Amino acid sequence: AAGIYDPMLLLSCLDASLAIAPVLKRYQTVILTSGTISPLEMYPKILGMSNVVTTESFSITMARRCLCPMIVTHGPDQVPVTSRFGLREDPGVVHNYGELLERLAKEVPDGMVCFFTSYRYMEQVIEKWYETGVIARVLQHKLVFIETPDVVATTYALNLYRQACDSGHGAVFLSVARGKVAEGIDFDRHYGRCVVLFGVPFQYTLSRQLRARLEFLREHYQIREAEFLNFDAMRSASQCVGRVIRSKKDYGVMIFADQRYARQDKRSKIPDWIKAFIEPGNVVMSTDVAVHTARNFLLRMSQPYQEEGGLTASVWTPDDLKKLMEQEAAAQAKTAARGFTQQVDALHPLEKVDAPHPLEKIASRHPLERAPTSKRLRLTLGGV
Repeated sequence: AAGIYDPMLLLSCLDASLAIAPVLKRYQTVILTSGTISPLEMYPKILGMSNVVTTESFSITMARRCLCPMIVTHGPDQVPVTSRFGLREDPGVVHNYGELLERLAKEVPDGMVCFFTSYRYMEQVIEKWYETGVIARVLQHKLVFIETPDVVATTYALNLYRQACDSGHGAVFLSVARGKVAEGIDFDRHYGRCVVLFGVPFQYTLSRQLRARLEFLREHYQIREAEFLNFDAMRSASQCVGRVIRSKKDYGVMIFADQRYARQDKRSKIPDWIKAFIEPGNVVMSTDVAVHTARNFLLRMSQPYQEEGGLTASVWTPDDLKKLMEQEAAAQAKTAARGFTQQVDALHPLEKVDAPHPLEKIASRHPLERAPTSKRLRLTLGGV
């Protein structure tokens, strides 16, 4: 009723270091590993780690170049694609997003996963796609499933999505960054041959919970607002695109569909294992060129190939590991033997049994070198 004050109390943890503090206190050495810890410089700050030894990002070894990340910045009409608040409702942006989805659904086999920045934005875009016929044209090639805030409905949609992929028909799953699908579901093998990220998944900046956390980080860790928002958005984006690669033999297409991903402050925060596969020509792309590139990549990946064996393979068998250990042991033994020989050669000349005395070397160059020692001494004195 009007005039009735109904407050809501929301409890939120602003300091992430409270959760990991017992672990750091109990153990002397702690190693944090993940495929989406990027950028690395931010985590020691927000986790309260003051004695960090090193932060390193390792690349992954693949049997072949099985990743195809692309940054799509505009459509064929040169209208930029972006989820920026001032342009997200622009008809040209929604049209280019719809054309990208429609053409990918036609070219990509099996499953496709698409992520939006929020439920509200996804509902707005899907409504426009229904009105313009995009959804109807996509349904000619694949089934479409949508994530909802209801956990039960989303789980049921995921099961139907997997059944559609297993049947060979293929499907498209439309979901939201930071949702259940983005952070807890794997789309390995044919369940995810392509992942599309529509926009940069920034948090709602007017949220009181977010504003309180930004203020806390600024006061206690001197982390600027823009720095944390970029870090959080790119971390969420990495989690989304990483859903499709779950093993060394897997392959898939990753599309960052927003012109802001081409900027250095965003692109530098993409994990190194993804950046290593970004070709120079795949940074600023149009939607039609991206579809053509994805088609060629998937066609190449679908061809049979002979996986390398032995120590040059990306995955070692127990026999390969045993052989490597034997080679390392032989190399260490050879190095130790070579070091012992060099140590013997480095001894002082007087410590060698067969080494001649320095005076004998000088005497060997004298004309009377063959005369007895007493004669040499007498002749020398007589000459004086």
